[in-house]
Amino acid sequence: MSQALRVAVLDDYQEAARRSGPWADLAGRAEVEVFHDHVTDADALAERLAPFDVIVAMRERTRFPRSLLERLPRLRLLVNTGMSTVHIDVGATRDLGITVSGTGGRPAPPAELTWGLILGLARHLTQEDAGIRAGSWGLTVGTDLDGATLGLVGLGTLGRRVAVVGQAFGMRVIAWSQNLDPGVAAQVGVEAVTKQTLLREADVLSIHVRLSERTTGLISAADLALLKPTAILVNTSRGPIVDEAALADALRAGRLAGAGLDVFGAEPLPPGHPLLGAPNTLLSPHIGYVTEDTYRVFYTDAVEAIAAFLDGHPIRLLNG
Repeated sequence: MSQALRVAVLDDYQEAARRSGPWADLAGRAEVEVFHDHVTDADALAERLAPFDVIVAMRERTRFPRSLLERLPRLRLLVNTGMSTVHIDVGATRDLGITVSGTGGRPAPPAELTWGLILGLARHLTQEDAGIRAGSWGLTVGTDLDGATLGLVGLGTLGRRVAVVGQAFGMRVIAWSQNLDPGVAAQVGVEAVTKQTLLREADVLSIHVRLSERTTGLISAADLALLKPTAILVNTSRGPIVDEAALADALRAGRLAGAGLDVFGAEPLPPGHPLLGAPNTLLSPHIGYVTEDTYRVFYTDAVEAIAAFLDGHPIRLLNG
């Protein structure tokens, strides 16, 4: 090629992209610029990205609708970390001749964070930490997990990992999803139940289904009303799966003991969002996948995808 491609690496909040990938492998072939901030304004985003031939996107932090893609005349390759395309207008990329490639990932970190949220809520860790720092000693009474019921919405790769840990804690594990095979559930020691049974019996409800048209709003206000007032809800999947306004209302009314949330309908979470003022919440900024090893996979695979594209044989195609 006559000149190096310009590569934009987006939404590197933790300033980890440079150290996590072998960018030197692209020396002489690509000029890489890393952006640490997140741009929401459509015009500002289009202006920023217009000069680039390649974009490396961090999961779904930035959306790529047709209206944006049509304003990026130089864009030839869009690399998404992970293999999801829910934030990309795949049809538009085909129409515009833009190649879309994905990367590998690691299933363990989101399951690990799920348990961090469950344990933090069950043992009131944030309140006790704040209490110690304020001079108090022992403010709360924790909730036992041994003997309690863990209810899983979804029993795929992540759901099964969470189930195994629940079983190690001595929990009864039940699960439901729209296409759950009871035989598959039984193979991992999990009882497949109806949605109503799941909601009525869960002491901990943890969500592990993919976001789609079918799962948007899957946990509605009516569903939340079926939960025990002593139950806690944990969502490390995607925010729109749960009715956030109804969840905030249930927490404020004391109809739910707590919620641990790593994902939200709008990210970053805007000021004044009802969940920010809801009691008994443990919130994290969509960091289920944010670990050193996962980032090494993301950015190593991103560099590999760019090199393969330059060599004329793109890999891990998401719009092929």
